[in-house]
Amino acid sequence: MNKVKCPYCNYAESKVVDSRATDDDSAIRRRRECLGCGKRYTTYEKVENIPILVIKKDCSREYFDRTKIINGLMKACEKRPVSRQKIEDIAEEVEKQLYNNMTTEVSSDHIGEIIMNILKETDEICYVRFASVYRQFKDINTFMEEIRGLIDKR
Repeated sequence: MNKVKCPYCNYAESKVVDSRATDDDSAIRRRRECLGCGKRYTTYEKVENIPILVIKKDCSREYFDRTKIINGLMKACEKRPVSRQKIEDIAEEVEKQLYNNMTTEVSSDHIGEIIMNILKETDEICYVRFASVYRQFKDINTFMEEIRGLIDKR
């Protein structure tokens, strides 16, 4: 493990005098005292988020963007009793599942399936709306099959 070196004398050992979260809770601020020269300095400890690349249907790649999920959910949930907070929560859950998988690349299909699984439990109308765009229903029969599947699972 690499140790933090004193910025004044380059000594490798220090003791932590004080630790606290930053105002926005995004990092931990540590006041350290160098065991070599006795001077104090501050370090910040922060979790590193590795960006996730989304593999699109045309095999191109782009960075994961949570706002795209929120925008899609807003359209699917329009005029339905699903709050903005619930939409934010769904987007957060999707993002959490992706980061918990510890993968650096994920297909847009996989993201869509995660969203649909959550929407199916949230609001069936929103689910069907999202699925109709996501799965690109070709005709009314495909649409009816999806609805029959929902009814059969009840």
